[in-house]
Amino acid sequence: MPNNFASGKFAIAECDRCGFRYKLTELKNLVIKTKNVSIKVCPTCWEPDQPQLSLGLYPVNDPQAIREPRPDTSYNSSGTSGLQLTPGDTGYPEGGSRIFQWGWYPVGGAAANDGGLTPNYLTSVGVVGTVMFNVAAWDATTSYAQDDSVSYSSGFYLAIKASTNHVPTDITYWVAN
Repeated sequence: MPNNFASGKFAIAECDRCGFRYKLTELKNLVIKTKNVSIKVCPTCWEPDQPQLSLGLYPVNDPQAIREPRPDTSYNSSGTSGLQLTPGDTGYPEGGSRIFQWGWYPVGGAAANDGGLTPNYLTSVGVVGTVMFNVAAWDATTSYAQDDSVSYSSGFYLAIKASTNHVPTDITYWVAN
């Protein structure tokens, strides 16, 4: 039985998105929310179906509760195994949930609310380096725009308005930086 349509292997078509011409066989169908829409696009314009558009299409079972939970008593049963150490003592906590160190201002208050049970050996260590930048020396013949920087008489100045031939010590045009 013959087909009612030509094969179209030499047919020219336009991309429905960008309008450029391509062979009909190069164009792809666009899929939106798992539905094949009647939009044919070129390989440049084609994109896979966005998975976030499928949210809610399928049932999701994501329970949050735990069956038969037990309280965390590991920090109580540890006794004086190191959880009550103060900074400067030797040793670190040996077990339990309280061995984790939480950074600054943790949710729940940590050491501020638990009577010293949560040790905090976190310290910030680092060096602030020197920042070097080159600033051109002020020149009377140069036109300066707002926010231009110059060096003048062993100081640095920032232009607060455009000027030409106004020394950086003139506070109408410059501010010490």
